[in-house]
Amino acid sequence: MTSAKTPLIGYFGDYGGRYVPETLMAPIAELARAYDKFSGTRRFRKRLKSLLRDYAGRPTPLYFAERLSRELGGARIYLKREDLLHTGAHKINNAIGQALLAQVMGKERIIAETGAGQHGVATATAAALLGLACTVYMGEEDMRRQRLNVERMRLLGAEVAGVDAGSRTLKDAINEALRDWVTNVRDTHYVLGSVLGPDPYPRMVRDFHRVIGDEARRQLRRQASRGWPDLAIACVGGGSNSLGLFTAFLDDRRVRMIGVEAGGRGEKLGEHAARFHGGRVGVLHGTRTLLLQDRDGQVAGTHSVSAGLDYPAVGPEHVKLAEEGRVEYTSATDEEAIEAFHRLAATEGILAALETAHAVAEAIKRAPSLSSRKIVLINLSGRGDKDVESVLEYDREAAKRAAKTPARRSVARVGREFE
Repeated sequence: MTSAKTPLIGYFGDYGGRYVPETLMAPIAELARAYDKFSGTRRFRKRLKSLLRDYAGRPTPLYFAERLSRELGGARIYLKREDLLHTGAHKINNAIGQALLAQVMGKERIIAETGAGQHGVATATAAALLGLACTVYMGEEDMRRQRLNVERMRLLGAEVAGVDAGSRTLKDAINEALRDWVTNVRDTHYVLGSVLGPDPYPRMVRDFHRVIGDEARRQLRRQASRGWPDLAIACVGGGSNSLGLFTAFLDDRRVRMIGVEAGGRGEKLGEHAARFHGGRVGVLHGTRTLLLQDRDGQVAGTHSVSAGLDYPAVGPEHVKLAEEGRVEYTSATDEEAIEAFHRLAATEGILAALETAHAVAEAIKRAPSLSSRKIVLINLSGRGDKDVESVLEYDREAAKRAAKTPARRSVARVGREFE
């Protein structure tokens, strides 16, 4: 256990650490040393900043969602447009950072896991950019849901390795990536995609994404005459995009922050991925954190309409922030996320990723009760091209259910109703 007086490196309060097999302790320690050594050097920072600017497309715009704000009434809603980055999501920030680190470490190959496919695409892109071999592990259920991203990765030169074990989703993809890394540590770096896993991953991934919040602060100062929002909202799967936004505002008590998990289709274990609404402390994929488990302590199944939120654990720093009361964690159901997807599309002409739509759903709930002087900032972490088939499938099923129960409004009609 840790204390406030004697914090341990790699821990966030009592959470985090390095819970890995002996065969991975040496490469994890090597990675930590390399990150601590190179990430602070002028040469590394200059190279990373240059690629994020000239290749990935930073800074991303801060957009005032005027029509959505007016329709909801109440607070002014701003969108941090990470969806406009190259590859379509915030994931490229971390992928380029870690690929550069792998390069300076002398690694010739990188591997990654992916759920919604955005991290896999970003990693494949970074590998192509820097001339590295790349393998991406993806659960077969996620491959079915995200066929477009599977083909994007292959077109970028990456091998996409399907995983048919377990629930065939993100958890199982991480398991296979770790097995690969154990076997090939000499020439391979594992580009973990979220603030998960053993140290240094949670702090390293957070640091590579902090650019999101730092930019937003500067942009708000120019566009809204003050450098902070009253409310900052982001979706939370592993939790990388949310920490990328939140970290820049943690010391500013004027800013209230909300992380939105996947409420799925019900409160029963296995029907959602809301760790703060039913999770218990445990160890998964190398870190001590909050985890959905059954009565016997086995990792529970999860569900979300969004593949990127369909994961049973959460980044350890999030657990600490929740315990401190600094960040509030709530959830949005599949239906609420789909409705938010349609509403943002109809009012602003933006197709958000289904992961991001969970954050939009929370803003839709909160904004109307706030003064027009208040600012709500949403991290629009990814674009929804990849999710169009999933949305259409959901809408078709909702229409069938509505036809059987005429009093129930069909989600398939929501987009038209908001127009």
